[in-house]
Amino acid sequence: MIVSVQAVIAAAVLSLLVSLSNGASRGVEKTVTYDGRSLIINGRREIFFSGSIHYPRSVPEMWPEILQKAKQGGLNVIQTYVFWNIHEPVEGQFNFKGNYDLVKFIKMIDEAGMYVTLRIGPFIEAEWNFGGFPYWLKEKPNIEFRSYNQTFMNYMEKYSKMIIDMMKQEKLFAPQGGPIILAQIENEYNSVQGVYKDRDKGKKYVQWAAKMAVGLGAGVPWVMCKQKDAPDPVIDVCNGRHCGDTYTGPNKPNKPFLWTENWTAQYRVFGDPPSQRSAEDIAYGVARFFSKNGTLTNYYMYHGGTNFGRTTSTFVTTRYYDEAPLDEYGLQREPKWGHLRDLHSALKLCKKALFRGRAGVEQLGSGTEARLYEEPGTSICAAFLSNNDTKGSTTVTFRGQEYLLPPYSISILPDCKTVVYNTQRVVSQHNSRNFVKSTAAHKNLKWEMSTETIPVMGDLKGFAKTPRELYSFLKDRSDYAWFVTSIEVNKNDLPMKKKITPVLQVSSLGHAMVAFVNGNYSGTAHGSNVAKGFVFREPVRLKAGKNSIALLCMTLGLPNAGGYMERKYAGVESVSILGMNTGTLDLTKNGWTNQVGVNGELNEVFTQEGSQKVKWTPAKNGTSVTWYKAYFDSPEGKDPVILAMGSMAKGMMWVNGKCLGRYWVSYLSALGEPTQSEYHIPRAWIKPKDNLLVIFEETGGKPWDIEIQLVNRDTICSLISALHPAHVKSWQRHDAKIQAVADDMNPIAQLSCPKKKVVTNVEFASFGNPYGVCGDFEYGNCTAHDSKQIVEHTVWERADVRYRYRRRKLKRTADFARALRRHWLCR
Repeated sequence: MIVSVQAVIAAAVLSLLVSLSNGASRGVEKTVTYDGRSLIINGRREIFFSGSIHYPRSVPEMWPEILQKAKQGGLNVIQTYVFWNIHEPVEGQFNFKGNYDLVKFIKMIDEAGMYVTLRIGPFIEAEWNFGGFPYWLKEKPNIEFRSYNQTFMNYMEKYSKMIIDMMKQEKLFAPQGGPIILAQIENEYNSVQGVYKDRDKGKKYVQWAAKMAVGLGAGVPWVMCKQKDAPDPVIDVCNGRHCGDTYTGPNKPNKPFLWTENWTAQYRVFGDPPSQRSAEDIAYGVARFFSKNGTLTNYYMYHGGTNFGRTTSTFVTTRYYDEAPLDEYGLQREPKWGHLRDLHSALKLCKKALFRGRAGVEQLGSGTEARLYEEPGTSICAAFLSNNDTKGSTTVTFRGQEYLLPPYSISILPDCKTVVYNTQRVVSQHNSRNFVKSTAAHKNLKWEMSTETIPVMGDLKGFAKTPRELYSFLKDRSDYAWFVTSIEVNKNDLPMKKKITPVLQVSSLGHAMVAFVNGNYSGTAHGSNVAKGFVFREPVRLKAGKNSIALLCMTLGLPNAGGYMERKYAGVESVSILGMNTGTLDLTKNGWTNQVGVNGELNEVFTQEGSQKVKWTPAKNGTSVTWYKAYFDSPEGKDPVILAMGSMAKGMMWVNGKCLGRYWVSYLSALGEPTQSEYHIPRAWIKPKDNLLVIFEETGGKPWDIEIQLVNRDTICSLISALHPAHVKSWQRHDAKIQAVADDMNPIAQLSCPKKKVVTNVEFASFGNPYGVCGDFEYGNCTAHDSKQIVEHTVWERADVRYRYRRRKLKRTADFARALRRHWLCR
């Protein structure tokens, strides 16, 4: 980047909250229509900033604050799926309680003054177990998911009608005065439509699904995402990272440009490295989309949350889209949250021009252009100046004025003159996340253990010639299945040389397994999200006489995508013993007893009542298939709470009988680190005292090193330079003119601590060319030595601070500048 004299001042911010949403008018009946330019509510065009927040991925006690932060971030729509398998886990038995209370969630959105997009599926994908389908649906005779199959369509229509009727009964659709303005049927069907042998099945299914949905009488427009042949009047919409460039538009000119999934990062599976998408890249994508006729973008996810229990699809982590603008715990991830909030403000300033202006494009140079909307004969005009070069800044001339465009950026000019926002120039604050060990929770923390008995053949009641296929055997009731067999070995069958031992080999189609021979742990193996299958090979000790082989086989969720989902399978393919004097012994058809679940799970030892059914002894490290329990008091304060599980390997966790989800820290990414080590405990699940914490460890860990920690984002930073624009809220539209409303239009670092906290420590400040990221800044080769003292004098013991860029306050300038390392601490 080529820039000249710039400076940075250290700053502390956690939230500067600006509500941009007009929001829903509660209780007022609203007609929702559309044309080729936009959605139209009660005859009025609007631009929409939407965010995906899924009700089962947080708890009701968190919903109000999450929704309020979403609105303060500039959103006016919340998008959610409806999750069939949590609502009807057993056919005909429904659950809409707790964090499954869909109606309560939608009413909270309405109370917050926002609209809703309801994606009823019933196939949702969403990295959710079985893509949202309940397991019992798979067992219906002759069913074929997501095709023109009468059995499937009957159940899909019955479920869809139930959900829509529930919404209508609660008066939640816009024509009834509710907040729901859009509904979605199916999900990304184009990607599997061609896999069916009878190609007409896919086409006929799409036609049927659209007609069925519209016929339910919701009274709002329906969409299908990534469905090029979406039948009228259903709108085909875009999913992806850069729909402004990849989406050619809807299939009819009378349909608007809508973006239903703008991925704020990427979901992660165990074994993945960190997932990243910068605030600048997201902002560029949104500005690009709106500059090319877009009028709705939805951030997938705006808050990802937590996959509690066994709700993930195969290999997906318990943490979901933690890199979203609101992280797993609902804390604002900066600068992503603030930079997008400012973008929404800038686009709102352009609204009149976007809807009244005539679209045009002017090429300004190589890789640069101006996209503008201008109403002829008036001063109503908005322009988007783009530099598509990813490496270098450039200066362009637009209507007689020069503008410096950073690499890969868009400047927004709501009056075709004034830059109020640039996608690469982040004016909002930054922060980093801290995990701090709780003092209160560890005061009386003592671990006890109860180890599972490794079964022999006679212990288990089930029997089959071979190990059973896991999906059909488990029926989504547990992750765990025991398969046990035995063999008689003659002394002469065993290798004579001491250095040679038999090898147990198990070929499996997934997902993971722990093996035991004669009650002794032999090892573990697993597949991956890319290749579910694996081959287990470990040396084992056999004895003359009867030998027991026990396999604890595991699934990590059901598949959530692809064609013929109902036909997919997992589990053991073959079992053999290699290296015997008599040759290889094939045990695949040796006869196996079996059991769904481990005993502690069947006895519910993770509950207070169930924990009394087994004997507990002082905990030891390193034992496999072992239950650990401890009691802890509520952590101090109100910050979110997590379990730091870095000392364990793989298993599941419960607090007061509620399952936190799967953990897997022994599966390292290519970077040598676990994909996820911290696991969320909702505050709502914690009592003041005597909270029962239970861990099931599969292969062996160190429970004494587990920590209960508090989470904060009190490390806060700011970067400001001479080239940054004034904050977008410094401008307002008056009639057709953009006018400054701030006394000082210099760039400003805006500092704000969380509630009831003030700045207590400035860890880093530099006017110069430091480098790094928030929480880890370093000094460059040029800095003003009094930077820190000046900033400390400004911000000390204050909750809200504004520090304006004024070169005369500092003694030196440099090439490029950033500020604030480690703790700019609010306490």
